[in-house]
Amino acid sequence: MNISVIIPLLNEEENIPILYRELTDVLSGTGLEYELIFVDDGSTDRSYSLLLDIQKCDDHLIIISFRRNFGQTAALSAGFDHARGDMIITMDADLQNDPRDIPKLIEKLGEGYDLINGWRFDRKDPFINRRLPSIIANWVISTTTHVKLHDYGCTLKAFRKEITQNIRLYGEMHRFIPAIASGLGAAIAEVRVNHRERRFGKSKYGISRTIRVILDLITVKFLLSYSTRPIQVFGLLGFTSGMAGFLIAIVMTIQRQFYGIGIGNRPMLLLAILLMFIGLQFVSLGLIAELQSRTYHESQNKPIYVIRKKIENGCQKD
Repeated sequence: MNISVIIPLLNEEENIPILYRELTDVLSGTGLEYELIFVDDGSTDRSYSLLLDIQKCDDHLIIISFRRNFGQTAALSAGFDHARGDMIITMDADLQNDPRDIPKLIEKLGEGYDLINGWRFDRKDPFINRRLPSIIANWVISTTTHVKLHDYGCTLKAFRKEITQNIRLYGEMHRFIPAIASGLGAAIAEVRVNHRERRFGKSKYGISRTIRVILDLITVKFLLSYSTRPIQVFGLLGFTSGMAGFLIAIVMTIQRQFYGIGIGNRPMLLLAILLMFIGLQFVSLGLIAELQSRTYHESQNKPIYVIRKKIENGCQKD
């Protein structure tokens, strides 16, 4: 199997037949073996029955149906788990992603990259409630993760299979896949793709998701930078707080011993004690996090490194 195309969907009954025809036309023209993995994320319309009808006539089609709506992150994760292709394409089912861009992504992947991210350069969405929040989010994510991309929210992406095998997704983290892959050492490129206006249905996304994106961004940043050394985060905070409290206490002790200034009724004394106790708590939290980190990696036999290739006796092993 050369290509696996993963399409998460929720209530897209009008779009499915059109998308299937477009995908079949494009992929059959590549001359490569392919499979289409439609992940039905708890649809309540006729999406599932339409997919069943299509699957009876085309064994390229694989249907994964969830018992309820688990979200796009879970749908993509299920697709990754069941994909057999050496190259994996993800895209939306709302017809806004253009299947004719798939050969472009595959060609770029062949240049030695591990992940190709689509960039909806001429995006056909409302500016205030869709494009403006997206612009801000892309800047914040790029700045925080140091993976500079114009469009983290574009589902149209191409991967090498070995990258998806090492990605574990939770919450709403599908939009951070490039940053997570970068943490695995993946070579990432960005390609401009066509973006079409929505023809049927309505968007499942809104500005209300912003808070969840911010919280997931904090998680991703911590996992990328400190998952194997949490003491460096909490220990630094604890050391800073404890030293500040200790210095305040030293100054007040000098004032009391040498200048006769009373300290019993001064708020600074309480602040010094508070800062030292907070520092102790942060250090303790860091040590507990270190134990949890070791348990997490050792219980799963999860390495703290990723090997691209191994050369031994003149032979290369992936």
